[in-house]
Amino acid sequence: MAVVTEFQKIGVGLMGFGLFFLLFGVLLYFDSVLLAFGNILFLSGLTFIIGLRRTAHFFFQRHKFRGSFFFLGGVSLVLCRWPIIGMLVESYGFVLLFRSFFPMAVGFVLSALNIPYLSTYFSSSSSMV
Repeated sequence: MAVVTEFQKIGVGLMGFGLFFLLFGVLLYFDSVLLAFGNILFLSGLTFIIGLRRTAHFFFQRHKFRGSFFFLGGVSLVLCRWPIIGMLVESYGFVLLFRSFFPMAVGFVLSALNIPYLSTYFSSSSSMV
C-alpha cells in the first residue's frame, strides 16, 4: 500500500480548491480572478502531489511541448485578464497533454458497467414497462 505524505494531502486539498474555483469562475461568466486563483491552486496542488522535479519533467517533455505551451500559455492569458481566450487555449493544451490518458479513463468508466448493482441501471435490454 502506498504511503500518502503530508505534502500529498495538502496537494489534494489545493487541487480540490483549484478545481472548485475553476468551476465557479466558469459558472460566473468567466470571472478572471476566480479562474486565475483556480489555475494557481491547481498547478501548486499538482506540484505538491507529484513533486517539483516530476512536475517539470511532465510539462517539459519533448513530445508534450506543444500541449505544455498551450496549457501554460492559457494560464498566463487568464492571469493577464483575458479569461475566455485563455480558457480556450488552456483547454486545447489540456487535451494535448492528457490525450494518452483519455482511453484509460474511458475504459475505467466503461468498467463501471460491470459492477453488479450499477449495471442494472445502465442495462439497455431491460425495459421499465
